[in-house]
Amino acid sequence: MFKYYLYRFARFLVNRLSLVTSYKLGVILSDIQYVCSFRDRRAVRNNLQKILPAGADLSAMTREVFRNFGKYLVEFLRMDGMVNQDFIARRVKIENIDRIARALEKGKGAIIMTAHIGNWELGAVLLNMLGYPLMAVTLPHKERPVNDLFNHQREVHGITVVATHNAIRKCMEQLKSNKIIAIVGDRDFTVKGGELIDFLGAKALIPKGAAIFSKKTGAPIIPTFLIREPDGTFRLSILEPMFPPKEKEADAEGLPPAGSSRREPLGLWPKAPCGEEEEEAVRRIMRRYLAVIEDQIRRYPTQWLLFREFAVSSVPFRNGTERNRAEKTNTQDMKNLPDRRQELSAY
Repeated sequence: MFKYYLYRFARFLVNRLSLVTSYKLGVILSDIQYVCSFRDRRAVRNNLQKILPAGADLSAMTREVFRNFGKYLVEFLRMDGMVNQDFIARRVKIENIDRIARALEKGKGAIIMTAHIGNWELGAVLLNMLGYPLMAVTLPHKERPVNDLFNHQREVHGITVVATHNAIRKCMEQLKSNKIIAIVGDRDFTVKGGELIDFLGAKALIPKGAAIFSKKTGAPIIPTFLIREPDGTFRLSILEPMFPPKEKEADAEGLPPAGSSRREPLGLWPKAPCGEEEEEAVRRIMRRYLAVIEDQIRRYPTQWLLFREFAVSSVPFRNGTERNRAEKTNTQDMKNLPDRRQELSAY
């Protein structure tokens, strides 16, 4: 319960202080975390080293990542009282919001794809307030009171929250009803649910659920990012929707045909279709949206708030031994990851 009361106190404090003062407090605490947490500092620095040009000031940029996380956390804890139509008008520049409506005209629903960059939590709230209610897939916190507190911050503005272990059927139903789901796609937060694939010049375990959902239902994937601007405002960018390749009509539920003995596995995401061609089709979809995520990360490296190393292997992903090693690494990372980042790293 200690973490729960700590978060309650933090939420109370930042909602009593001005936003400017709250930001200053967040930066101070982030600087302390930067100094004290060798594991986090090393992970962020190693990530930046892989994506920045030679000669970049890694120490300064690593510290800036921590400070941006502090600001992000302040905003997350203030969302229920801070975000309204006036906030949107004064502090958010919106780009191409009409792309969501046009995508929904196809009747297949839509998959908002984002990353741990800028403020993805606030981005979901803004979309909901702009008239696009969505279902957000989140990683549950192991402590129920903390999980309820975090979900309150999302649900207060109308976001529907679904835990990862309940996501399959609910997401399929949402898309079948021509509604929106939101997924973070730059790091797998399960043990066996990810695909070992090229990402930012290395091999990384990436969640494949969005690609499978898109292929099964025909729903477009819409890359969407809320980026922090130097003047303290935000830019909400909705990029071009990515439709899956045309094929035979997918099963409406994404489930086995009636009378079939085949059973869907339990877990975060539906199993990828069998066969090399089907698996490669999923990977092709993944590579399309990962290229967009990579571009955003390279443009705004200090806003990429990932506090564990994304690279898990440097050998071909078809090697089963190396995949097992990658999954083992992912499992160990989950055990070591601080709870607040474990929870706040999933939509």
